[in-house]
Amino acid sequence: MAPDVKKKEENGGIAFQDREIMHSGNGNGHVKSDEEDEEEEEEEDDEEPKLKYASLTKSQAPVYRNGDATSAFLVAGDKMIIGTHNGNIHVLSLPSFQSLRVYHAHSASISAISISPFPPPLPTAKPDTISRITLEKPDSPGRPGFAAGRSAHSMKSPKQIPIPAIPSNSIHIATSSIDGNVCVSSLADTRDVMLRNFARPVQAVALSPNYKNDRTYLSGGLAGNLVMTVGGRAGTSSTSNTTGGAVATASGWLGTIGLGSSNGIDTVLHSGEGSISTIKWSLTGKFVVWVNEQGIKIMRSNLYLQSGEIDMSWKRISHIDRPHHPGWDDMAGVWKARAEWINENGLESEEGEPPLTDGTSAKDAETRPNLADAEVQDPAQRQNSTEKLVIGWGGTIWIVQVHSGSSNAGREASEQKAGRAVVVSILRTDCIISGISLYTPNLLLVLAYISPENNGRHSPSIETTPKRGLRRQNAVQPEMRIIDLTTKEEICIADVLDVSRFETLSAADYHLGVLPVIRAPSKVFSQRGALEAIGGTIWDASLYSTKAIGTGLWDATMYPTRLFSSAASIHSNSSISERQSSRAASGIIPDGNLTAVKSGQIPHPGLLTRGIKIFIQSPYDCVLATRPTISDHLTWLESHEKYQESWTLLDAHPEAITGLSERTPSSTPGTPTRSNFNSRETQTSLVDFFADDSSQTTASATRNFNSQVEKEKRILGDKWIRQLVKQENWGRAGEVCGQVLETSTSWDYWFWAFAEAGKYAEITPYVPVTQLHPPLPSLVYEDILGYYISRDRPKLKELLQRWPSELFDASTVISHIQARLKVGDIRESSTEEGEVGRDWRILIDSLAILYLADGRSREALRCYIKVQDADAAMNLISEFHLIDALSDNIPGLILLRVSKEQQASASLSELESLTTEPIRLLVDEAHQGIVRPKTVVSQLKDRPEMLPYLFFYLRALWNGDTTDAAATTSDEDGPTSTAHLAASEGKSLVSDFADLAVSLFAKYDRSLFFNFLKTSQSYTLSTASSTCEKRQYIPELVYLLSKEGRTKKALFIIIENLQDVSQAIAFAKEQDDPDLWNDLLDYSMNKPSFIRGLLEEVGTAIDPVTLVRRIPEGLEVEGLRSALSRMIREFELQDSIGEGVARVLRGEVATGMGRLRGGQKRGVRFDVVAHGHAQQIENKGKTKQPEKDKEFRKNRPPKVRLGHCWGCGEAFVQDEKQAILAFPCTHVFHLSCFILYDADDGEGDVSDLPSPPSYDGPGYIDRGIGAKVEHAKALRGRVGGGCPLAIHKEAD
Repeated sequence: MAPDVKKKEENGGIAFQDREIMHSGNGNGHVKSDEEDEEEEEEEDDEEPKLKYASLTKSQAPVYRNGDATSAFLVAGDKMIIGTHNGNIHVLSLPSFQSLRVYHAHSASISAISISPFPPPLPTAKPDTISRITLEKPDSPGRPGFAAGRSAHSMKSPKQIPIPAIPSNSIHIATSSIDGNVCVSSLADTRDVMLRNFARPVQAVALSPNYKNDRTYLSGGLAGNLVMTVGGRAGTSSTSNTTGGAVATASGWLGTIGLGSSNGIDTVLHSGEGSISTIKWSLTGKFVVWVNEQGIKIMRSNLYLQSGEIDMSWKRISHIDRPHHPGWDDMAGVWKARAEWINENGLESEEGEPPLTDGTSAKDAETRPNLADAEVQDPAQRQNSTEKLVIGWGGTIWIVQVHSGSSNAGREASEQKAGRAVVVSILRTDCIISGISLYTPNLLLVLAYISPENNGRHSPSIETTPKRGLRRQNAVQPEMRIIDLTTKEEICIADVLDVSRFETLSAADYHLGVLPVIRAPSKVFSQRGALEAIGGTIWDASLYSTKAIGTGLWDATMYPTRLFSSAASIHSNSSISERQSSRAASGIIPDGNLTAVKSGQIPHPGLLTRGIKIFIQSPYDCVLATRPTISDHLTWLESHEKYQESWTLLDAHPEAITGLSERTPSSTPGTPTRSNFNSRETQTSLVDFFADDSSQTTASATRNFNSQVEKEKRILGDKWIRQLVKQENWGRAGEVCGQVLETSTSWDYWFWAFAEAGKYAEITPYVPVTQLHPPLPSLVYEDILGYYISRDRPKLKELLQRWPSELFDASTVISHIQARLKVGDIRESSTEEGEVGRDWRILIDSLAILYLADGRSREALRCYIKVQDADAAMNLISEFHLIDALSDNIPGLILLRVSKEQQASASLSELESLTTEPIRLLVDEAHQGIVRPKTVVSQLKDRPEMLPYLFFYLRALWNGDTTDAAATTSDEDGPTSTAHLAASEGKSLVSDFADLAVSLFAKYDRSLFFNFLKTSQSYTLSTASSTCEKRQYIPELVYLLSKEGRTKKALFIIIENLQDVSQAIAFAKEQDDPDLWNDLLDYSMNKPSFIRGLLEEVGTAIDPVTLVRRIPEGLEVEGLRSALSRMIREFELQDSIGEGVARVLRGEVATGMGRLRGGQKRGVRFDVVAHGHAQQIENKGKTKQPEKDKEFRKNRPPKVRLGHCWGCGEAFVQDEKQAILAFPCTHVFHLSCFILYDADDGEGDVSDLPSPPSYDGPGYIDRGIGAKVEHAKALRGRVGGGCPLAIHKEAD
């Protein structure tokens, strides 16, 4: 690229930047050396194409009939319109290229084509009539069309097949020709056609966006006039009133006053600045741009004017001068200007986003508006929008933004009310521009024509457009360039287009047309039946819907293989073994019928994408350029051996596989290459096209699709690994193996490839540790372990800890380790990297792991004991209950966590914490009877260094310190701790070693020793006493002497050795022996301190008078007064407390007796019945029979009134003969009712009670006392429980 050249110009009040873009390549520019050519070729090969190309020439075969060639071209919506040098107009339907209409309108070359509305409406509705694809040849007799030699003035044509009048077909087509005529025809209505003669070659025509209503179009040509034509009568041929003839002038004047034939009115809007080459109406319809020899003009049209803006109609708002560079004066009228109004909603997304398989990006589908909505929006609703215009003329490019008129007040605002144009950028190139458009908002598409005379940065030389017939023979191939508008540089090497007979063509012979991006959301098909798929949508009803072919839709029944295909081909190449991809398609149509269908009638796959579509039209060829899809990107990456990027792309976007097809060397297309474009590219057959995976909707097709993705990933992964191995990048190759290899076969192959090269370290971290199906041979893992047994023991340990034991044969690896240990160079004392015994410990530890994997837990435990791996050993013992395996090595078990250094220097508390777990384990086993205490004691007592651990063991036994000590159980008597039970059992176990426990406890834990002396009865008193005397444990010795009955000696030891009067007094109180008190008093009488202590602390243990009297007279006792005072106060306090307690007790007794007497004296009130008592007495006087007892208890009254029995519910009478029982709670019963109230069956008989006192009537009182006493005594036994009502029991 040449250095930037920035230039400021003032042209018509418009500021812009001028930037020259020099293209160096394809033989143009300075002469390059062979080395530079080779470097450029390598650069081209390494750079991915920005566009992919396909030839559509065969699809346009009817256009080139009779040697005709194209001269004008337009593509919009779902239509392609082509004008030829013979004056024919071909209207083709996209994407099928089905000919909709062919007519002959001119006698010479067609120079321009315009349609209205632009862009046309999208095909959104399904026609009522579905026309099937015919298998006829394009030139069959049934094909409608005009004869090539028909007169231009004869508008009569053969009978046309009616075209449905749907919105997408309701368009008007205008064509201009160098024969001086402009023809405007309706596509749907063949009668709506007008031909107008302007008497001079017309080079440009532009229909009004609202032509259907206003019948207005603009035209211009070599006459230099910009003519606006309004009106005209359909089906007529007329002459423009601008030709200057008398007939035309009269016709126009009469028409204006209503007397003419209404053939239309022509108005010259501008003239006098040379021939006009281009006229384009803006997308909103508010502006018109045209180009003449003096420059570029932009004017406000008469459409969508607000009230008060009528004077702005057809007012020019901008003029851009043509460049004043050498050659422009001669070529300004020759070079055809290319102008495009840009719909920014229809552009591709910026580079860097992965395109989908349909040609669009995820960002396009989500963030940008629907193109269909944007295109059909009423321009009147976009009054304040800004439109972008791109113009290419000669070798110069202008980027212009056109703003709608301002609504502000003021003079400047009034000048800008019609609108304003701003040139945002100007670029200069080294080519002649044959077509221009935007690819993305920041990338410019340029169809470049390279002049043979052009050399480097010099401007193009003068040339003329060759006439038909004799043509130049030195033209070069056209190029497609992409320019970054930000950097003003080409982003890639230009693509050279190899078109037919390019040597004879000029810049004006090429045309560029663009179909914008479709942003309608893609439909996601679920599993559907074939009939539903046929009746429903095969492709989305969008701008390029494959439904629209001819006058109707594709009939899905014509191609059943598309719907019922069960499999599809995949892209595959050779890898480890030979692989072949097959295509299986089943359908209704026989193969013979399929091959009979013309491939030219099948839509090109590039036309079915949603991305932007770029058409390059030359007189003899049509080329389609599209953005490469993700599938194309994948293909390019693989073809350039970028296997890492290929695999990563396919892993992230599995849908990329859908765009790949089976390729063979003979069918590989020549495009899209940088240096060559094969216009004779082989068309895809109908079977291949409809076997594409993208249309499969069945579940089986989905599963097949997934398997294809995985297979393709395996292929790419294999190539990626081979590439890295070839580069000797073994580390990265091993990493990739772990990423891409998924089968045991591939792993087995690549592992041995690494093993043969000795690259174990590179492949080992990535070998799969989960079982594959089928599994990877165990020999692979055993070989890796064998390698690290010999060379890297730490890595061996890591692998054994990480790998499941199912991957390899443990016994085989055990044999390798044992053989390595037998060599003798790896010992417990050997040093590796400054660490003593490192490798030996690793190998022993590895043996333990392998023994466990082989089911030999006892051997594994011995290995853990050897290396003192306490955690592993204890876990193993707990899991497999292997304590009996260590019964002959108790010291080794206890010292698992204690190193030799710790044994020599650690404190007792440290040793205790280190041995807690094994000691507790041994205690558990002692209680369970597996490892008896005798076994432990026998292995530890004769080793002085093990005595502390023996002490720990015996202490734990004595305290019941087991692993389950925290658990508790409960029974009926209350909670009982298992620790207590364990301690009780442990004490009995320690009793067998009581004398040993005495010596150890006395040595290591004096408090425990004293507790043991008080609790145990199994030790020898003499041994314990000698131990205490030896260690001067006086309290313990005193206890032992008192236990032997030698209390006097014990007392004298306390007095003589301890000089502790308090302890002596406590000892005397404990023994409660009067003789011992006398001994204490006798010993203390000559010791004032003892006398004072006795006075202060003896309390009531002895008579204080006796103590005072025994104090010798004249003995001076310090603190005697205070001691006596304290003793007296204590006695007074004791006496006062006694008196107080007595008073309280007497008060409580008196209160209770008063309550008792009051209750006994209180009467119970109840009413009696005065009348009818004789019958009551008779009934009540009878004792209830036992057979009535159940009924009596069953019929108890629920609630009884006052004066009634609570048993039977009957009222009491005055002369009751039966005894009545009344309780303080006011409940009253007959005696018989009370007896029966709570009695069980068979009880409650009152016959055994003594007879009550007789009662002979009112006023009679029996004075006898004996019967009353006997009767009351008998009742007490029955009534001892009180009132039997349930309410009292509930209250209790």
